[in-house]
Amino acid sequence: MTRKAQAMLATLALFAVGTVAAQDFPNRPITIVIPYPAGGTSDGQVRMFQEKLGKLLGQAVVVENKPGASGAIGAQYVARSKPDGHTLMYPNTGFLITPLLSDKSGYDPLKDFKPITQTTSVPMVLVTSKTVPANNIAEFVQYARKQPGGISYASAGTTSFGHIESARFLQMAGVKAEAIPYKGEANTTMALRAGDVQMLLTSPSSTMLGQVQQGNIKLLGVSTAKPTSLIPGAPTIASTVPGFTSNIWFGLVAPAGTPDDVVNKIQAAMKKIMDEDEIRTKLQPTGALPQTSTPTEFAKMLKEESAQLREVITKFNIKAE
Repeated sequence: MTRKAQAMLATLALFAVGTVAAQDFPNRPITIVIPYPAGGTSDGQVRMFQEKLGKLLGQAVVVENKPGASGAIGAQYVARSKPDGHTLMYPNTGFLITPLLSDKSGYDPLKDFKPITQTTSVPMVLVTSKTVPANNIAEFVQYARKQPGGISYASAGTTSFGHIESARFLQMAGVKAEAIPYKGEANTTMALRAGDVQMLLTSPSSTMLGQVQQGNIKLLGVSTAKPTSLIPGAPTIASTVPGFTSNIWFGLVAPAGTPDDVVNKIQAAMKKIMDEDEIRTKLQPTGALPQTSTPTEFAKMLKEESAQLREVITKFNIKAE
């Protein structure tokens, strides 16, 4: 037998293995590991589609929270799990940030995992203290540039996505600012309300939007590329600061080495769920929109966003707390 023939047989064998894997999958319950505490955004989103995903795939879907070390404990567990599609993880943008800030995270998000699909996207909103004399992004940027010592902004910790994206926005807008870190998003909103800081770039939580509706803080813009139904009437930040868009993504990944056919089977089921009006209705009050992708598209996005985050972290010398 020639080498060419041997190579062809080997390729066919691998294809057959993948096909058999997909046909047999799943043959037991599927575990979705959430690397964050129960009750959070990731946990809530998975429980919205958990039952329906199980019905589509023909096996129960079990949720297992493995929080700790900024998501690293759960990520390590899944990275070392058998790559057969029965153990998955539901990360968000922080999945990329943790290993960029610590060489002890114990995982590489681009090498140790196989992307399945993005599932949702949550935009950021720019809100200011009501003491700031600005009613839109342009007025805010103009005001901030005139402050001799710059302005101050809140973040949920120096390694949070909000902190990193605030630094990027301010740099693109040509504004000098000092970061004031707080523990948790609720505290950042209260600091803004009290006037302790002048700006906050954060996700549109019900608590924060409630403060806007009560007139305690001002919402000036949203970070989506186009106006969104999630925040009716809010102009885009990009309309004043061209090129600035920012979204927190959520998605599904599997251990590296999981067969393509298995990944595609899960992706197809998730797309069917996310395309339904029912899930959109459930997600909207949480500030999220369904947004799926192919495994290839998701992998490309992860690579590009990791590079962008690395650049911002390096430029602003952001260190782990």
